[in-house]
Amino acid sequence: MQGVLAGIAQNNFVVLGRAGMDFFPDPPGTKTEESETFRAGLGGSSANIAAGLVKLGGKAALVTSVSDDSVGRYCLKQLQDYGVNCTHVKSVGGEFRNSLAVYESRVNDHQSVIYRNGAADFQFTIPDAEEVVYKDFGALVTAGTVFAAEPSRSAAFHAFDLAKAAGLPIIFDIDYRPYSWPSAEVAAEVLSRAGAMSDVIVGNDEEFGFMAGDIKKGLGKARGLSQTSAKIVIYKMGEKGAITFADDLELHTGIYSVIPLKPTGAGDSFMAGFLVSMAQGLSLEQSILRGSACAAIVVGKPGCAPAMPYPGDLETFLAQHPGPSDIKG
Repeated sequence: MQGVLAGIAQNNFVVLGRAGMDFFPDPPGTKTEESETFRAGLGGSSANIAAGLVKLGGKAALVTSVSDDSVGRYCLKQLQDYGVNCTHVKSVGGEFRNSLAVYESRVNDHQSVIYRNGAADFQFTIPDAEEVVYKDFGALVTAGTVFAAEPSRSAAFHAFDLAKAAGLPIIFDIDYRPYSWPSAEVAAEVLSRAGAMSDVIVGNDEEFGFMAGDIKKGLGKARGLSQTSAKIVIYKMGEKGAITFADDLELHTGIYSVIPLKPTGAGDSFMAGFLVSMAQGLSLEQSILRGSACAAIVVGKPGCAPAMPYPGDLETFLAQHPGPSDIKG
């Protein structure tokens, strides 16, 4: 555990995975098919995490590929504007395109349409992974989508090996998105392999259940990973809060209830808030709760990366909110 905490404490993360463009109808509440005006923002799970880390005071370098066109350049500029290190963001030509997400800022009858055909970020290669100087960072962070297709899958596993050789802890958000994978069977096998290599694993009850082959076995899967390989496993249960396994600890935490504007971006914001809080020396429980507060902030605003909080936003939210729900273990 001490090695994991020491790595996170550097507050300097190398993040693997996609950056994309988000479109969302404006004003909030508008259906996509009825909208005349759309807003744009940076999206993609790993890009969101990287932006969230930097906005909260951490450092993050994103390792990915973007399309060599105006959309790819938009994503690159957005990353740079947030302060994300883009040294290892590579442009790729041909027919590869950046991810595009069109989603609505509403909960009831929420619609999300994801365009991922020929995704540029899947062109992350083994040579790309080898260009990163891992010892310059404290920890590696990634989300499961990076493993969904080749050459990115092999490159990401190679990056895991290189990061481990450099002494970095691996922080893995399962982030299972069925539309990115060739089959559920492949996804279960590959995500389980990635989980077995990781020091910190974050996922929801459905994702752990998917890895276990049955949602009823998800909690046991999370507990088992904490007993065999991972040092920290966070099992999220939506409005029921989370159960965290660390060493011999089983920690139950609640959520910060809000009236949500949308269901997207919460997991990415949780990861950023959790990691920066741990890096600042807060306890595991405090860090999980601050991650939960960051998630609550994001679901209450339009956009994903644009909605990620700055420290002042987080402190204001915590000061004004009555506190997390009470979860009994």
